[in-house]
Amino acid sequence: MANVLRMPGVSADSEDATLLEWSVETGGVIASGEPIAVVETEKANVDITADTDGTLWRTLAEPGDLVTVGNPIAVILASGEGDDAGDALLASLGLGGAAATPAAAAPAPEPTPSAAPASPAPSAEPVVESASVAETAAPAAHAGARVFSSPLARKIAVDSGISIDSIAGTGPGGRIVRVDVERAVAAARAIAPESVPAGSAARAAAPAPVPVPTGGYTDTPHSSMRRAVANVLTGSKRDAPHFYLTTTCRVDALLELRSSILAQSSERMSINDLFIKAVGKALRAVPEMNVNWTPDAVRQFDSVDVSVAVASERGLVTPVLRGVDGLSVTQIAAQVRDFVERANSGRLKQPELQGGSFTISNLGMFGVEQFGAIINPPQVGILAVGAVVRQPVAEGNEIVIGNTVTVTLSVDHRPVDGVLAARWLAAFREFVENPFTILT
Repeated sequence: MANVLRMPGVSADSEDATLLEWSVETGGVIASGEPIAVVETEKANVDITADTDGTLWRTLAEPGDLVTVGNPIAVILASGEGDDAGDALLASLGLGGAAATPAAAAPAPEPTPSAAPASPAPSAEPVVESASVAETAAPAAHAGARVFSSPLARKIAVDSGISIDSIAGTGPGGRIVRVDVERAVAAARAIAPESVPAGSAARAAAPAPVPVPTGGYTDTPHSSMRRAVANVLTGSKRDAPHFYLTTTCRVDALLELRSSILAQSSERMSINDLFIKAVGKALRAVPEMNVNWTPDAVRQFDSVDVSVAVASERGLVTPVLRGVDGLSVTQIAAQVRDFVERANSGRLKQPELQGGSFTISNLGMFGVEQFGAIINPPQVGILAVGAVVRQPVAEGNEIVIGNTVTVTLSVDHRPVDGVLAARWLAAFREFVENPFTILT
């Protein structure tokens, strides 16, 4: 029988997701478990798979729409079913049999004359599944008809000062989608760049602002991922009391080990892969650092799972390497490369971005010698790794030129005190400066 495909809860902390694209064209045959659409959550792009065999009969959301989890996005017909089955299902959803034609709003009741003033009765406004209360008030531009629009389109309209009811929709059934609002905003700016946006009477009555000389600028709307990074890290600095420890590691032996491994293996490997391995070994050596803070307890983990900060083409992500202390350096290198490739194409899976107690972030490839990083909550810490620097170092009673790397450890002071963090950092430096110990 016909069934509705709803926006799934692809992330535990996301109430909505942006539909990026349909993987199957309308009318296409689909099989259970087959990808049917791609959505963007706050952390990654995720494939939505069909949970039944059938035909993608009609889509109820357009690419670019921000859809609340649980809302319908498509209708799937079973084999042999016709349009009547789809129309009946749409009618049961309150979208009408045609779904492409917005239903007309109920006419307002005629006032009944009365000899004495009566208390105003509460109005009974029609409920529109994907429209806000403001949009169901039958404004002038859409008088007598419901206004259908996507949540993302409404948000852009509000932020731009454009009245949603003044926009003609080009989506299914005249539904207003993001591109319609962006086109209306561009048109309004082209016609009257200095005027007050429509739909804001209060601003229209205000005196015109004095022009401020400017060299011009371009606004790039926040992506879901950018907003997520901002919200998470703001919360981290607010809620987790950070403290920082810095040390300098001698890495001549580490560089020699890397060269030796590269000479004997076809696998590519970076110095950061060796640092990841050293982080895993240090967390195993000092297990009190392999923890998270929770409201009721300090949670200690059995597995050593380490996140790796990846600056992908789509934004910052931190996929998790599981059981780092038990992986070989070449296995770590291969997995990190896979993470980077899939992060750039938006194909990381949600479970790969969750968990872990610790993160490593390396900006050494950009020549950054030292920096402090913000903890990725609810993890306990993050290690900021700088560039390899050749500088004078003491070797016994002599001064020689050596290769060094400065690292800064950011720690959540709630589950970890300074002495414990210092013990961990000392263990990490010991592994780095005696790198053959990380291979055992």
